[in-house]
Amino acid sequence: MTEQLAMMDFHPQPQAGAPKPWAFPAPQRGTLDNGLTVLHCHRPGQQVVAVEINLDAPLDAEPKGLDGVSTIMARAFNEGTDKHSAEEFAAELERCGATMDAHADHPGVRVSLEVPVSRLPKALALLADALRAPAFADSEIERLVRNRLDEIPHESANPARRAAKELSRQLFPADARMSRPRQGTEETVTAIDAAAVRAFYEKHVRPATATAVVVGDLTGVDLAALLADTLGAWTGDTAEPRPVPPVIADDSGRVVIVDRPGAVQTQLLIGRIGPDRHDRVWAAQILGTYCLGGTLTSRLDRVLREEKGYTYGVRSFAQVLRSAPDGTGASMLAISGSVDTPNTGPALDDLWQVLRTLAAEGLTDAERDTAVQNLVGVAPLKFETAAAVAGTLADQVEQHLPDDFQAHLYRQLAATGTVEATAAVVSAFPADRLVTILVGDAAAIEEPVKALNIGEVTVVAG
Repeated sequence: MTEQLAMMDFHPQPQAGAPKPWAFPAPQRGTLDNGLTVLHCHRPGQQVVAVEINLDAPLDAEPKGLDGVSTIMARAFNEGTDKHSAEEFAAELERCGATMDAHADHPGVRVSLEVPVSRLPKALALLADALRAPAFADSEIERLVRNRLDEIPHESANPARRAAKELSRQLFPADARMSRPRQGTEETVTAIDAAAVRAFYEKHVRPATATAVVVGDLTGVDLAALLADTLGAWTGDTAEPRPVPPVIADDSGRVVIVDRPGAVQTQLLIGRIGPDRHDRVWAAQILGTYCLGGTLTSRLDRVLREEKGYTYGVRSFAQVLRSAPDGTGASMLAISGSVDTPNTGPALDDLWQVLRTLAAEGLTDAERDTAVQNLVGVAPLKFETAAAVAGTLADQVEQHLPDDFQAHLYRQLAATGTVEATAAVVSAFPADRLVTILVGDAAAIEEPVKALNIGEVTVVAG
């Protein structure tokens, strides 16, 4: 065998080329005659074009008692227009090879379109019709309402979704929209009809307060003329700036157990409110949070998963709820995961010990270096698709950030030191200022959790 291998000719091993400089793509800005703001970014080779539309229709603008109306409106955008029935609209999208989706969240409604560049004119015309003249037919709205009502019991049965719902209820005042489910409750969704959807649309959806993001290979595409003929036909009046209430939260340390008798696992969700992306600490906070629980090699996983075997994984993260340059925005800082029921107490004890050790000893340079490599080094791969770039640009618009924010963020992450990252993550997750939600068997976990003295323990129905 050795002689046979010696006689074989092997293909030369490929060698890595010289690294090329990379930066997050910079968009070009413009405005259509109807007031629609447009950002576009030419990405050679990306033959599937991504379009994102930001609509200034936030959840806190929903009428009292109609939580979820923005979600129903978003879902109804591709359920027919003044030119096509719901079935015809779906068929036309399919002929284009296009996908269209929409969802509502605290900052507003986002409509997304992906289509081969060769079919972009037709798909943009369909998108424009959906925004300009949605049908909102009674039968389609009734169907969407029924579908949403069917989803609610399944969400309540999901431990992670139930934990998220309880954390919002605990953190925010009862009269704040952030304290209630994003897509509404059974009571509020039941009250939604086509007239309510139409009224919300007419009050909040208009080109003057919307932004379109277009990303892809635009070689040979007269984008200005194409947008003028499609989204430019969408009309509407201007609107006065709408006051945005500040985010108020109570993160005093406490534990809430959502009782699930007989549960073999406990779902953990530990959180509080922190600064948004306008705060100068954001880069250091992202880096420190990643060191704490951003991946399999992070500190929480190293202790709770590798050393103790309590869990398949625990993650820490920061999720922007609402972003504003005047300081009224906020993000959710959280730690999530699940552990087996008998080890709920020990797992929480070790988790708190990780937080206390972090405050006392800090991160290591090795942890910081690994986090920077994972966050910054993989960025070119993360943004290979047009959809990834478009989504990030739309996020920046939604959060009132400059167009070069993402590119600047990567430079900040690379320049952030270990001491700065430690200070940020310790400030983000103070051991005595965390609201802990546990979805599990209260009879089995209540006493062990009380013994930890990490906050007053309350049990609520599951």
